[in-house]
Amino acid sequence: MGETEGARKRKIQEAKAQETAEEIKKEEIKKEARPGEKRRRRSGKICSAIGTILIVAVILLCSMLVLPGFFGYHMYHVLSGSMEPAMPVGSLIYVREEQPEEVEADDIIAFYGSMEDSGIITHRVIKNNVVSGTFRTKGDANGEEDPLPVSYDNYIGSVAVTVPYVGIVLTSMTSLYGKIAAVCVVLLGVVLNLIGSRQGR
Repeated sequence: MGETEGARKRKIQEAKAQETAEEIKKEEIKKEARPGEKRRRRSGKICSAIGTILIVAVILLCSMLVLPGFFGYHMYHVLSGSMEPAMPVGSLIYVREEQPEEVEADDIIAFYGSMEDSGIITHRVIKNNVVSGTFRTKGDANGEEDPLPVSYDNYIGSVAVTVPYVGIVLTSMTSLYGKIAAVCVVLLGVVLNLIGSRQGR
């Protein structure tokens, strides 16, 4: 015998009720998953940001080592405190070549201590004796002028830019261990970016 009209209606209502219950359950599961998903995406963004910062930092430091040379600048690392506070120990300085006759009093110049000695000194010019081809120099932190005049032959160039404390980092990067450390930092940045991109999906 066929089903009565009332029985068919009850079955339809029960099926609709079951579908509604399943939809409500799915929504509840989604709501429960959303906080965890947000945290995962947030941590992914943080990983990507840190990775990018590490890579950019290494690129910037490398550019500070390489690019100035293309524009005629020499790079040196300050090892003594004779020019403090203008040039703290550990500073990075860029020296540009120019004619010694154009150097003026109060300029900071780099020069060899002697033709036999490869040591480089950076002191302030007190007087430029163009006739004799020498400079009178003095370290800002020293009480007296340098005892001997600096010959034009020992002159390297004038200090154009001073970057405090960065010289230590860049000098370290030029060593074998520094290069290995720089590569490791870049690889870490790449790994963090990969992790961040996966968690951000």
